[in-house]
Amino acid sequence: MARIADPVTAYAKRVVAGKVAGGEFHVLSCARHLADLKTGKARGLRWSKELAAQAVQFISCLHHYKGEWAGQKFILSPFQVFIVGSLFGWLRADGTRRFRQSFVELCRGNGKSSLAATIALLGGFFEGENGAENYAVATKRDQAKIVFETARRMVLASPSMKKRLGVQLYNIHDAKNASKFEPLGADADTLDGLRPHIVVADEVHAHKSSNVIDVMLTGMGTRRQPLLFEITTAGIGRENVWFRHRDYTEKILRGDLEDDAWFGFIACADPDDDWTDEATWRKANPNYNISVKPDYLSSQCKRAMAMPSFQNAFRRLHCGQLVEQIDRWLDMADWDACGQPESVNEGVLSGQPMYAGLDLATTRDISAFVGLVPDDEGRYDVVCRFWVPEDGARQRAERDRVPYPLWIEQGYLTATPGNVTDYDRIREDIRELAEHFDIKSIAYDRWNASQLITQLTEDGATCVPVGQGFASMSAPSKELEKLVMSRRLRHGGNPVLRWMASNVALEQDAAGNIKPSKKRSTEKIDGIVSAVMAVSEAMRRTEDEDASAYDEHGIMWIG
Repeated sequence: MARIADPVTAYAKRVVAGKVAGGEFHVLSCARHLADLKTGKARGLRWSKELAAQAVQFISCLHHYKGEWAGQKFILSPFQVFIVGSLFGWLRADGTRRFRQSFVELCRGNGKSSLAATIALLGGFFEGENGAENYAVATKRDQAKIVFETARRMVLASPSMKKRLGVQLYNIHDAKNASKFEPLGADADTLDGLRPHIVVADEVHAHKSSNVIDVMLTGMGTRRQPLLFEITTAGIGRENVWFRHRDYTEKILRGDLEDDAWFGFIACADPDDDWTDEATWRKANPNYNISVKPDYLSSQCKRAMAMPSFQNAFRRLHCGQLVEQIDRWLDMADWDACGQPESVNEGVLSGQPMYAGLDLATTRDISAFVGLVPDDEGRYDVVCRFWVPEDGARQRAERDRVPYPLWIEQGYLTATPGNVTDYDRIREDIRELAEHFDIKSIAYDRWNASQLITQLTEDGATCVPVGQGFASMSAPSKELEKLVMSRRLRHGGNPVLRWMASNVALEQDAAGNIKPSKKRSTEKIDGIVSAVMAVSEAMRRTEDEDASAYDEHGIMWIG
């Protein structure tokens, strides 16, 4: 009897040995496979190289339908063999599939859709699951149709598959066992009542919430061995379903968490890799020089080098490096370096002068107060207060998975009863701050602030309106950037302010003036806007004090 090869394990060994270029998580995914071969049995896991080989062999019967390989058999690349083999070769003690959820992140051009289509066809129609409901899901049905259409075209291009399966515009089915594969969007009228077997969740980074994924997962409860296969390019920011699933995958691969039902494969460059180096491109793109063309990446890299605004897009889409948002302003590594110590001791700072900014962006979301307390060496400690209506916090948590409830529990965010922010509570909290700090002035955005500003003025506060245009915001924005880069802003790691810093995008005019842009930013940035306004007051007060010094001592004219 011929010995069955094990290309999955062979590939894992080559990657771990450094014979195949790969980033940290690519290597860790392979190392996990090798470790499980030694320790998995004790946890009820079993490796079947026979089933892995069968899955790879099945896919080789499919045919490409477009591009340079149109009409040719679908031959998996080594990294694709590793993914497919892992999903179909690892079993539980009862002989069913080990991995029930899979997170696969690849740079653009590495064949995500084609790989997902083959997995949907194999798992959906050839695992003996009667009445299998299989779906491609995305934020919109048009996006879900990309994977579905790839599968549909593969069936039509593969004679043996075409004989077995019926193909319609939005449906592939097997009449003999009543199985089907269809595209669905999160915008569908209802996703309730589905009992999925295989689900491909496409471009997870674009999902604004985890609703559609959660519905699919809860519907899988009655299936014998379901699989949710998530595919995505690297996303933007941290407060979203993509980052939470990526972070969970990283923790599993690093050994911080154990979840034998979760498969993870992330192909990306490491954070410190030079994104202009071809070695980095090869490391981040396992299909380099196959479907990912070196000359194309070279041209895109040159464009990114010439156009800084395109740099983050190139790093994210072609190197898989994490960027906080497309038009990033603040470098989050610099920002995080300003978070030491981990908290600002307000008691120690009591009695010190403070320059503040107040942004009442909306009655239905976060309002922000940021106070800057200077020291004698040009540094500032940051004192923050954030408020949100209780109903709005609950809705944002449910809809967008922004962790408002956690921040409220930790004391970083104050929830006021009802569905609008209680401005009386904001006034009360600012008055309390005024008892502990010498608040020199409060800069504010005129919009939506008139009543509260009138009340604060009656309380004795000096309130200064600050326009939100380039003329008023550019200088303090540049100064805030300098404070962060030089580690002279001590924010204590406040998670709400960090989230806002990671969200902020920049606007710039022809003269080089800058300002944070609420319109272009990925999420709320009210705390950063407040910080910029606070900086504007600190700068103005310093200039006034300098001018007063000249007035007091006089100026000696030489001539």
